[in-house]
Amino acid sequence: MIYCVEDDKSIRELILYTLKISGYEAEGFADASGFFRALAQKKPQLIMLDIMLPDKSGLEILSELKNNEEYRDIPVIMETAKTSEFDRVVGLDSGADDYLSKPFGMMEMVSRVKAVLRRNSQNSQEELAYRNIRMDTLRRTVTVEGQEIELTLKEFDLLRCFLSNPGIVLSRQQLLDKVWGTSYLGESRTIDVHVGTLRSKLGPSGNDIRTVHGVGYCLKEGHNGL
Repeated sequence: MIYCVEDDKSIRELILYTLKISGYEAEGFADASGFFRALAQKKPQLIMLDIMLPDKSGLEILSELKNNEEYRDIPVIMETAKTSEFDRVVGLDSGADDYLSKPFGMMEMVSRVKAVLRRNSQNSQEELAYRNIRMDTLRRTVTVEGQEIELTLKEFDLLRCFLSNPGIVLSRQQLLDKVWGTSYLGESRTIDVHVGTLRSKLGPSGNDIRTVHGVGYCLKEGHNGL
């Protein structure tokens, strides 16, 4: 099931029609209140979320979802105005998986939906471990030497990429695509900044994230503790 929160009736109906003929179950909502009532009854596989809504902004809804343990792992694609770079950046940094700039084509939308669902299924392993690092992807917790550390949403997703691919060199572009979404237009410097803060929070274990000059990063190959 895919939920679409969009107050423009014509856009909402077109999105729902396209999703349904593409083989997905889909349900639409014109505002936040209707969406949250449905969410309490059934969790969707993915949420398409407009920024501008009559009763609560899409960014506010996104924040509530990501701060709720039950809903935080549901992937979200934001719909933003074409010129609103600020909303796109804030949405992605707040945990959105991808975004679509209005007006967008229906084929592009279906392609993004497939990519996000595929990426989410690849990240569905509940527990990951590497040496003294343990990650619980359902509770979104990370411990190092048994001590829990606080990570931002993007730091957590970045670490999950490394733990899922030990010994594999990941380019900056690959990390941007996996963590920020294929349509993120920010600079690759974003990766360097987040890797730096992640290393710092991991303490000595952060040294296992190796810089591959001119390419990206690689988690040193080591035994998996699970």
